[in-house]
Amino acid sequence: MNEVINNLLTRRSTKKYKPDMVPREILDQIIAAGTCAANGRGLQAPIILAITNREIRDRLSKLNAAIMNAPIDPFYGAPVVLVVLADKKVPTCVYDGSLVLGNMMTAAHALGVGSCWIHRAKEVFELPEGKELLKSLGIEGDYEGIGNCILGYPAADPAPRAPRKENYVYWIE
Repeated sequence: MNEVINNLLTRRSTKKYKPDMVPREILDQIIAAGTCAANGRGLQAPIILAITNREIRDRLSKLNAAIMNAPIDPFYGAPVVLVVLADKKVPTCVYDGSLVLGNMMTAAHALGVGSCWIHRAKEVFELPEGKELLKSLGIEGDYEGIGNCILGYPAADPAPRAPRKENYVYWIE
């Protein structure tokens, strides 16, 4: 089977991580895959915040958990968070950012790194605290939070793939 197709078919979300940091050279490859995602009219609306700073990571986790109204770490202990935001002025910003996240999760799997898409980036960066965080990091512009791609080395084997639903594909020939 083609290696790319195999990675697409075997990737699973990781929800338990070892504390070990993913090396920068591996993160650079994962991020590069994200920057090469297809995007509307080539406008490259998304940006990626590569967060390995524990204090910032934990701050984001708390904001995300507050939106859920749950006293948990929504990042499942992952040491890396790749936040994808996209320029709100670009009509395809949500789609473009979603493709970035998909590319990064597939690349992570190909490199032996666990990943999971964590929602609520939109809500986090609509909060005054989220906007202030961006400002404090020197991020200027009007961005919408698309999603968080958490990364780390899996602490457990992934669950087997759920069976695909019936009527997933309709052939029109």
